Amino acid sequence: MDDARWRSLLGHGGLLPFAGLALLAWGAPAEAARLAVAAQVGYGAVILAFVGALHWGRALAGGPDAGRAPALAWSVVPSLWGWAATLIAPRPGLLLLAAGLAVAWWVDRRLYAADRGLPWHPGFMRLRTTLTTVATLALVVTAAAPAASG
Repeated sequence: MDDARWRSLLGHGGLLPFAGLALLAWGAPAEAARLAVAAQVGYGAVILAFVGALHWGRALAGGPDAGRAPALAWSVVPSLWGWAATLIAPRPGLLLLAAGLAVAWWVDRRLYAADRGLPWHPGFMRLRTTLTTVATLALVVTAAAPAASG
């Protein structure tokens, strides 16, 4: 299997917990629904940190270069954002995570356009847009569930 297929398969596979936990938050018995909401907060925070880490790895792979400082600086923000979301009530935490994914997509789009000598892989932003859209929607749907009220 080629790299593009692997990226697509793994990326889309990473959406399964988002979708499954959103469904459980709405359809499971009360205690299981609350557990699904908590799991969604945790998974969302981990994925937001992963999105930031993409920039860290990308910058380090290119070797030393002062032009990479913005990407390195940004790379730590999503993990702190995700961590903050785990410290507050579930509903606002889920909405904070959804906003974090949207902001991270916007930053990725800007850094992708700027390039900074660190080319992204072809198709990156197309895949990133799809994954971000579905994950963000799943977080919002979970936040709307009665079990997310805390």
